[in-house]
Amino acid sequence: MTRSGLLYRLTLFLALWLPLVASAGAITGVGIAPIKIPDPVSGETTDGFVFYPSATPVGKLNQIGPYDVSANFGTPALPGAKPLVVISHGNGGSRLGHHDMATYLASRGFIVATLNHPKDDFEDTSGVGHIEVLAGRPVQVRATISMLLADPRWQKLIDPNRVGVAGFSAGGYTSLMVVGAMPRFDRFVSYCEAHADDANICGKVGELRAEAAQSGRSLLQYAQGMQAELDKYGPTADPRVKAAFVMAPLSLIFDEHAFDKVTAPIYLYYGQHDSVLKPAFNARHIQPLIKQLYAVKEIPNADHWVFLVPCTPDLIKDIPVLCADPKGVDRVQWHDQINEDAFNFFRKTLKVEAH
Repeated sequence: MTRSGLLYRLTLFLALWLPLVASAGAITGVGIAPIKIPDPVSGETTDGFVFYPSATPVGKLNQIGPYDVSANFGTPALPGAKPLVVISHGNGGSRLGHHDMATYLASRGFIVATLNHPKDDFEDTSGVGHIEVLAGRPVQVRATISMLLADPRWQKLIDPNRVGVAGFSAGGYTSLMVVGAMPRFDRFVSYCEAHADDANICGKVGELRAEAAQSGRSLLQYAQGMQAELDKYGPTADPRVKAAFVMAPLSLIFDEHAFDKVTAPIYLYYGQHDSVLKPAFNARHIQPLIKQLYAVKEIPNADHWVFLVPCTPDLIKDIPVLCADPKGVDRVQWHDQINEDAFNFFRKTLKVEAH
């Protein structure tokens, strides 16, 4: 065989092989692109990002707002259909609040989408405690998946049969809803009657009670009214989603029958000393109720915010409470573990061949 013939065969082999490597877990560069997502709740759009595998290595970090993101704008994506994971942020969070998980998964062959949940993001939390957020969040995740599968740019890069979700805090609640968990909003009322001093959960009870009174209802009747409107914006479950990676979820509103129709595997992660969503009433409460529990992991001594991306100096200055961890908790080290666990979970449950 001539030298030119050998080079031709090698080039052809690499052209066919590299996309398979990307889909099977080899580390690649990462691209990032902004997206607009139709919001079924408001009828408008919300912002998000898509992270994707690329042959272009990531050079210096991209500063996007207060975040340093390991991804390139404008770089071409590696071809071939890949699994999709949608990440849902927590109460008052951001589409970049878990960018390290997004880039970790994308560098190993996943398409990852993030979004801002309107009226429950860093710019506006006015919908918290209302049906447009409690029912709207999972519907917005569904809308994100549908938009990507219909978009000419992204549809050819996504395998519609391999879709997962990940979420933190209220985003964990969202992820559980997406795979079919059913909440009972009256559990908020009973919880707050017993734990009125829990400002993280019950801080808006007075406001909601006054809102209910304006229409001649009690707080319990208000919650029951929201229950009746659960499907107001469309189904909250999405059968296209085959796995959920759930971090410190808001889950006190799930009862013993909440997971009866859930068939997707769930990975449950939480901090041992979560002061915002106390494990006894949230993560540990639902642990024995999840019939499809894939794994559960507790981070020793950790508080709620350990799941947020390790902070830049700007974030430490602007919102120090979200950046501080208890003594002995190394957020950077734990994120290495969390991201690896998420990757291995989705690789197995979405049936991605190992490289």
